Amino acid sequence: MPIPIVNSIASWFLKKRIHQMELFMKYPNEVQEELLFKLIQKAKGTELGKTYDFGSITTYRQFADRVPLGNYEAKSQDIERTRSGENNIIWPTPIKWFAKSSGTTNAQSKFLPVSPESLEHCHYAAGKDLLCTYLHNHPDSQLFVGKSLRLGGSKTLYEDKGTVYGDLSAILIDNMPFWAEFSSTPSNEVSLLSDWNIKLQAIVDETTKENVTSLAGVPSWMLVLLQEVIGTTRASHLHEIWPQLEVYFHGGVSFDPYVDQYKPLLPRNDFRYYEIYNASEGFFAFQDRSDRDDLLLLLDYGVFYEFIPMDTYKTDHEKILLLSEVELGVNYAMVITTNAGLWRYKIGDTLRFTSRDPYRIKISGRTRHHINVFGEELIIENAERALRVASLVHNAEIVDYTAGPIFMEGKNKGGHQWLIEFKKEPKDLEAFSTTLDQELMAANSDYQAKRAGNITLNPPIVQTARPKLFYDWLERNQKLGGQHKVPRLSNKRDFLEELLQLN
Repeated sequence: MPIPIVNSIASWFLKKRIHQMELFMKYPNEVQEELLFKLIQKAKGTELGKTYDFGSITTYRQFADRVPLGNYEAKSQDIERTRSGENNIIWPTPIKWFAKSSGTTNAQSKFLPVSPESLEHCHYAAGKDLLCTYLHNHPDSQLFVGKSLRLGGSKTLYEDKGTVYGDLSAILIDNMPFWAEFSSTPSNEVSLLSDWNIKLQAIVDETTKENVTSLAGVPSWMLVLLQEVIGTTRASHLHEIWPQLEVYFHGGVSFDPYVDQYKPLLPRNDFRYYEIYNASEGFFAFQDRSDRDDLLLLLDYGVFYEFIPMDTYKTDHEKILLLSEVELGVNYAMVITTNAGLWRYKIGDTLRFTSRDPYRIKISGRTRHHINVFGEELIIENAERALRVASLVHNAEIVDYTAGPIFMEGKNKGGHQWLIEFKKEPKDLEAFSTTLDQELMAANSDYQAKRAGNITLNPPIVQTARPKLFYDWLERNQKLGGQHKVPRLSNKRDFLEELLQLN
């Protein structure tokens, strides 16, 4: 199909979708309330709906009083029954697909329901609207001239008791219309290869022959792929291989530790980066403007939101807030109710609001990925900002890292131990550690208070990891590729000790 025709179709669709987005931006609280009652009404005949008498719920307060909050463990029994082929337990539509998410804080695999409604009206709808927003911001885009290089999960789909499970990306690829493959590379066959090392070379071989105009995937794994592309082709940068490459849609992990490593690969000043927040549980937000790096919270995609201030999380005075009650700059744990049958589900992500008109967010970390052994409340957002500054100051490049507590023993004070794999090591590791410490204090008043005069916390200990340590750890735990991530911060030393032994 000629590009002008494609652009005309896209423009028509864009105007239609932009109008829908403007509605939820203008009337956010009304849209969320209406959505909640649609979900309740839809599910009133399910086993769960009958248990909590959804048919008589007329207010949010009734919903909140009746339906308990819970994490995966609390919801797993109903999910397992659904996965075993029982219908009408948590959602009226039969659920065939389950996104397997191993997580990084728990060895137990999670099987998250993906209903037909969540596929169509959440994951795919948000993906289309991301493209609409991008084209609206950049009407001169040549996105449709070539293909999107997508880097998804590395596992195939498995059938079990009449239902199917696998990586979310594999489920999305498997359910895409046939024409979608023509606009993407690599082919579905290569995308779904299970062996990461074989898949990596197959992607390089296939994509270097295509005209790639956009990239999509997790920054850590995309970086590995792009460096392999450069190594294979001997090009000095990616624009030599793909002259019309214009944007990278990234998500899954923070981009901060990687941004300086992408610059030499993509040196053109007009190259664009757009962040997305798409998880197994739903597509929640994306960057809607090129002049700011926060994400527009998506309010009409089958997901109803509640928020718990992190200073009350898992306490006797835990607060649960509606969207209309949130404040800027506060760290919240996110709770979701979805059109896939997750009801008041603690997803485990934390975020803070940067705008209320419209509602925009920054992802700040995970409820389990922080260090708060000594009251320091260190979160991933603090860590990655401090690491980036330290890297810039000391001309270093980081591949991966993890950190955990050094527990108090006798009269010895506590502290934090960092294990960092460098692509380019700082000349003075001790000076790097000092800068890291100073930046953490600047970013986090709780950490600063505990570090003041070394009263509670000693300075951090930074140890260099050998090359490919984290890659080997992921391979050993069968977590190469896709959405798998290295655990960044932990209140325990489990991951740290495992990695130190491998080091």
